[in-house]
Amino acid sequence: MGDLELLLPGEADVLVRGLHSFQLREMGSEGWNKQHENLEKLNMQAILDATVSQGEPIQELLVTHGKVHHEASIINLLETVFFHKEVCESADDKVLDLVDYCHRKLILLVARNGCGDPSEEERPQDSTPMQELQKQAEMMEFEISLKALSVLRYITDCVDSLSLSTLNRMLSTHNLPCLLVELLEHSPWRRREGGKLQRFENGRWQTVAPSEQQRLNKLDGQVWISLYNLLLSPEAQARYCLTSFVKGQLLKLQAFLTDILLDQLPNLADLKGFLAQLALAETQPPKKDLVLEQIPEIWDRLERENQGKWQAIAKHQLRHVFNPSDQDLRRQAQRWAETYRLDVLEAIAPERPRCAYCNAEASKRCSRCQSVWYCCRECQVKHWEKHAKTCVLAAQGDRAK
Repeated sequence: MGDLELLLPGEADVLVRGLHSFQLREMGSEGWNKQHENLEKLNMQAILDATVSQGEPIQELLVTHGKVHHEASIINLLETVFFHKEVCESADDKVLDLVDYCHRKLILLVARNGCGDPSEEERPQDSTPMQELQKQAEMMEFEISLKALSVLRYITDCVDSLSLSTLNRMLSTHNLPCLLVELLEHSPWRRREGGKLQRFENGRWQTVAPSEQQRLNKLDGQVWISLYNLLLSPEAQARYCLTSFVKGQLLKLQAFLTDILLDQLPNLADLKGFLAQLALAETQPPKKDLVLEQIPEIWDRLERENQGKWQAIAKHQLRHVFNPSDQDLRRQAQRWAETYRLDVLEAIAPERPRCAYCNAEASKRCSRCQSVWYCCRECQVKHWEKHAKTCVLAAQGDRAK
């Protein structure tokens, strides 16, 4: 590990051993929140370990104890640890649930298709608190879906060692190659703003310079590598039925396989050759083989355990989870402040902080609330009218601790 540590090795081991599942009615309870904090600590420590490239103790602990468990925190953690093939292999049949989850998230990405924008930070700030919460929820859902794409790509890296049920679910039930083609066509991580091309990178929309517009970004790369794994793997080729519909969808890829793209991902030359052969090949009729499909155990267990109890669970949650006292809120805020240490957050940030007023790279922080950054004193003064209220509330929260 590097010089900066959030958790000592012994602490991480205790936290991983202590991870356990909760009943649906307990979601949001004090115990659930405590485990959520522990997951956040494990997530941040895993990112720190990966950043300094000095071993992956969190990943090793998760494999050793078989504990991989809230959504944004877990998908962040999975994106970090699933880079290692042994994590995917140790997940066994639970990969089936994860494939289903990633498929649902990719469907949401394709469905966006330019509709709305979860990252409209530049828009007028006169929206109601409920509208702000809705925008934040949409933004979080968008980022979660992008991370699910990365997790799916890591799963496809292990396609030759996946179970037959998982492979069948990816290729036949969900037809992931065709879904990935749709995703590549729509590219929801790109948009035009004021006539300029923007890409979603490092957690925010960034304007792309004309000289960089042909550069392959990480998200496009994840789609291409996933397609490469699913279409050229011997195991997948033996089981993927190339119907006339599938053939038509896959041949759309030929328009994207330019010389510039092949220079950046040379392995795609093999994919280009595969598509050239596919264009001349006869299509196959849909297979009618008898396949005993495995049921995703986590999803099936949740439905089975809670069938007929949905209204009772909602009433319990309304009474015990969504009606906290002021003391409960203060206690929770204090615990979150202890979890999200500023030095750790700065270390795992993908880039330098930006000025809250002009968006330039910032090196100074508001001395009162310690949460907003500025590039200079002038920007802080100009931004004070907007920042004043939240700054006072944050400062009061710090004093309450």
